[in-house]
Order: sequence, then C-alpha cells, then structure tokens
Amino acid sequence: MTLPELQLPRLSDLSESVKLFTGRANPELAEEIAAYLNTSISPCVVKNFSDGELYVRINESVRGDDVFVIQPTCNPVNDNLMEMLMIIDALKRASAKSVTAVIPYFGYARQDRKTSGRESISAKLVADLITTAGASRVLAMDLHTGQLQGFFNILTDHLYATPVLYNYLISRPLYNPVIVSPDAGGVERARVYAKKLDCPIAIIDKRRTAHNVAEVFHIIGEVEGRTCILVDDMIDTAGTICSGAKLLMERGAKEVYVVAAHAVFSGPAVERLAASPIKEVIVTDSIPLSDQAKSVSKIKQISIASLLGEAIARIHDSESVSAMFS
Repeated sequence: MTLPELQLPRLSDLSESVKLFTGRANPELAEEIAAYLNTSISPCVVKNFSDGELYVRINESVRGDDVFVIQPTCNPVNDNLMEMLMIIDALKRASAKSVTAVIPYFGYARQDRKTSGRESISAKLVADLITTAGASRVLAMDLHTGQLQGFFNILTDHLYATPVLYNYLISRPLYNPVIVSPDAGGVERARVYAKKLDCPIAIIDKRRTAHNVAEVFHIIGEVEGRTCILVDDMIDTAGTICSGAKLLMERGAKEVYVVAAHAVFSGPAVERLAASPIKEVIVTDSIPLSDQAKSVSKIKQISIASLLGEAIARIHDSESVSAMFS
C-alpha cells in the first residue's frame, strides 16, 4: 500500500464550484484540508437554541455546486451527527448539485450486528439517516469493519490512514519489530503493516466480557526481545491496549508502540495511557485531542488533511480514489 507524495497545498486548480463546509466537531482538520486544496471553508451558521435544539443556515449560494461536508461523528456523538445531518439537509434544500459527507471518524460503527436479541443495528440506522438527509456520496476513513461500506445505499469511498501512520512509524528506532494485533479480528489490519515492515505478526487472545470491558489472556507469537507495535483502528477507553502492552512487556518485549487511526479516548483512557508502559501512542487527527491528551508527551498526533484533501480533489475531478492506495 503506497500513497503518492502529498504536499501542502495541492497544486491543481479546483474550480469555484467546489465548496467545503464543516460543523463544530473538528474545525481544525477542516481548515487544514481547505489549505491543502487552496481554498477556504464556506460560511455557515451552526448554533444551539436555549433548549438545546440545533440551528443551521448556509451563508452563501451553493446552487449547482459540488459540496463536501467535513464532520467526524466523535464526542459528543449525537450532537455532531445531528449537525452533519442538518448541514446536508440545508445544502440539498439550497440546490447543491451533490453533497459528499466526509466522515473522518464514523461513530456507531461498532454496532454493526446483533450480538444478542432485541438489539439495534445502529450503524445501519446512521447510514440510512445520512442518505435520507440528502448525501449523494460518503468519504470515510478506517471504518471499524470494511463491510460497513455496504450499509450505505449511496457511493462510498473508504480511505486508510495506514500510509500516514506508517511514514511516521518508520522514523522511529524499531529494533527487531513485530506487529501485534490486539484481537483476532484485527489480523488483516496488522498484516498490512507487517508486509510493509517485512516482519512477523503476533496476536493477543482477548475475551470481551461486557461493553467497553475486555480481558487479555494469551499471546500467540514470539515477542521476547522485540519492539512490539500494537495496531488497532481506534482507542476508546484504552483498557485493551494498556492490558495488552503490559502483557507484552511481561513476556519480554523490548518496548511497545501503539498505532491507531482514531483517538476516541473516552473515560479513563488518557490516564491509562499515561501510566502504561507504552513508549508512544501514534494516532491521527480524525478526532481532536483534548487538552489532557495533548499534555501527555507519549501521545503523537499525525495529520490526515492531505489524505482527505487529495481524495476530495480526486472525487471532484472524477479520478480514482482507490489508486491512492494501489
């Protein structure tokens, strides 16, 4: 998996018919994407009434334009999701030619199936809401499972943060590395890194006993004396990652790095990471870091603005998005 050399700003000339909008979830990332594309974020009003209701108004004409709405559905998940839906609805009612929902982090992605009776499959529900609001296309990054692309009844492009994270990872002093999957479900993701680094894979045997609760039992593979690189799509409460890192060190690992696309960091995550034996936690800016997380020196955040910006430009120019990763 390789990525063309990306520079800021992109040199191609996007026509004035391309417009970028964002809500309040991650305006810093949206501004970086706009800078890469040699444009700016178009103005809109997003605010709350005193009772908590959201209000959205688009402050310039979008008639006949290709429009991109940049909004991760991170914490507060429901507010950020509703903002995105209302911005999309406002744009369609303003006669935009097309509306692409750019979702760096897709909330509710883990609720993609029924694990017991009478549960909601919320990932499908959210996908339907985005379509019903008026989105004509979705651009997402590192979905929890690739099958989520099939939940959308509209065009869906799936990006991977792997090239951006890998480029940072190889700048570190990695002695005799081994890629470690925190569970059996992440083996395919780990294999991508292992192939690029030409190193073996290890797997942690994890048992989930409740929501946000997992127990680590065994390690499959050789980790003694090696630099272990734990790879996951997201870090939520950090319980699994920190327990896995502790077990790796107990089994003789030289040091442990953690690589993840999405820094959800809910509950005690930051405190756990700060107190863990992990050397570095490498994440992207798909979700903005809290001030507490920014104060932890071992947490390194890498920008994905050029990755998303390039994909937006290719969609507008009717070029291949998948070719970015061929």
